Amino acid sequence: MDQKLYVAAYCRVSTEKDDQVNSLLNQQRYFTEFISSHEDWIFYRVYFDEGISGTSVNKREGFHQMMTDAESRKFSLILTKEVSRFARNTVDTLSYTRKLKQLGVGVIFTIDNIDTRDNDGELRLSIMATLAQEESRKISERVKWGQKRRMEQGVVFGRDLLGYTVKDGRLTVNQDEAKIVRLIFHKYVNEGKGTHIIARELQEAGIAPKRSREWSNTVILRVLRNEKYVGDLCQKKTFTPDYLSHTKKYNRGNEKMVYLKEHHEPIIDRDTWNRTQEELKHRSPSAEQKAKYSNRYWCSGKIFCGECGQHFVSRTKKLKSGAVYKAWRCCASANHGSKKIDKLNGEIGCDSESINDKVLCFCIASALNELQVNKEMLKQEILKELALVTRIKQKDSPAALYKKIAKLESKKRHAIDLVLDGTITKEELKQQKAMYDAEIADLQGKINALEDRNTAQQEQTAEIQNYTEVLDEIGELDAGNEAMYRDLVNKIVVYNGHYAVIWFRCIPFGIKLHYQVSGRGANYQVTVDEVTVAEAEPQQSHD
Repeated sequence: MDQKLYVAAYCRVSTEKDDQVNSLLNQQRYFTEFISSHEDWIFYRVYFDEGISGTSVNKREGFHQMMTDAESRKFSLILTKEVSRFARNTVDTLSYTRKLKQLGVGVIFTIDNIDTRDNDGELRLSIMATLAQEESRKISERVKWGQKRRMEQGVVFGRDLLGYTVKDGRLTVNQDEAKIVRLIFHKYVNEGKGTHIIARELQEAGIAPKRSREWSNTVILRVLRNEKYVGDLCQKKTFTPDYLSHTKKYNRGNEKMVYLKEHHEPIIDRDTWNRTQEELKHRSPSAEQKAKYSNRYWCSGKIFCGECGQHFVSRTKKLKSGAVYKAWRCCASANHGSKKIDKLNGEIGCDSESINDKVLCFCIASALNELQVNKEMLKQEILKELALVTRIKQKDSPAALYKKIAKLESKKRHAIDLVLDGTITKEELKQQKAMYDAEIADLQGKINALEDRNTAQQEQTAEIQNYTEVLDEIGELDAGNEAMYRDLVNKIVVYNGHYAVIWFRCIPFGIKLHYQVSGRGANYQVTVDEVTVAEAEPQQSHD
């Protein structure tokens, strides 16, 4: 008696509308009954995704769960309605059906009458998948064309924003939130306050932002630059260059935007809007100023708080002696002070310590010295790792597996000769061919896995060799030359208790230092009394 097959099914609908949800339920019911009606099949389960496009499998949880269960050999066959339900991306369709075939799992597309277990299954599948992908492209073009025509007619695409409610393609003023919008514009253009100060004042006043956790200068700038508040509407600020990935990008002249003046009820008057835009231009640093700031603060954007994960900002002040004191401080602490709960029951502020610029430079120089002093020992450790990788690579060669496949192909050809000679029947040939094909598929799967691993090992080998070259270069550097820190340092994490971890580019570990400071003014001194290796880069929290 033949062994029964465990059979699963996959369904998908691309929207969450009622009629599509009913379609999904009908598909689930159909496959459950269809599988159960076959005596040689055992029903396993129905996997499904709803409200998700078929052009990419990246966000389809049901699909990924099905693949995971297939790898665990929980079923041997999958039923699905048609190729376009499985994926509208030819690469995805062929890639996943091949992977399933290597796992010993076939796929039957019931409407398209394709069974990947058949000899011509992949050929027919590739044709249908290509047609499905082309249909997806045409649908995408029709949708984009229709959306643009509706935008030109004034239909609003998008979600609610501070001050406005979006419903049925129309913008309606939310009077309570509109007061906040007018307050932001007033503080900026009439009171002359900066975006950081406005954000702090709103937060301290217990006024909640629309979507972000707390007010920030970025949120304030978005409000000040949003044309909707003066009654205009600009759409197509983003576009989708690839209909397969659906990844959106900012429209920087790639496609023509749709701009409609005096489209809806404004929250601020035109004069306030114009004065605000002029003030934004006036306060924005020029390209020359940005370059000057960048050159002055080589580590901007590189220093992070080890307590809360926020970035550090520069703080300078002029001392009575005329000297300039420069330090770096967590932006959460700089904006809100010590850690506390605000009026919205949210946690703001940070209890992290600041770090003097002299201390920072001294720590980097000390970390470089540590690498230079222990360069040879570190290189030996890296070379040991390289030798291990190389040994594994030589041991696992797919050449022997290719020889086995060649032998099986030869046996297949010999079996055909036996049929022609009348030694075996066509049915016996079919059985032998199926057996050889299964063995070849299994061997090909092993070869693919080995080649993937060998590719990864080659990349790892190149990376390890690069580490030794970087260590040699570091050995020739002047550790006290601050001009080179910009290109050399990747990230610095500062912790309470006078700890800092320096991460250099192309070095797979960090240098953790404990520093001490003493004296003031001309007698100010920095010492490092502990240096260790940080094996793994710390995960930053941006809650």
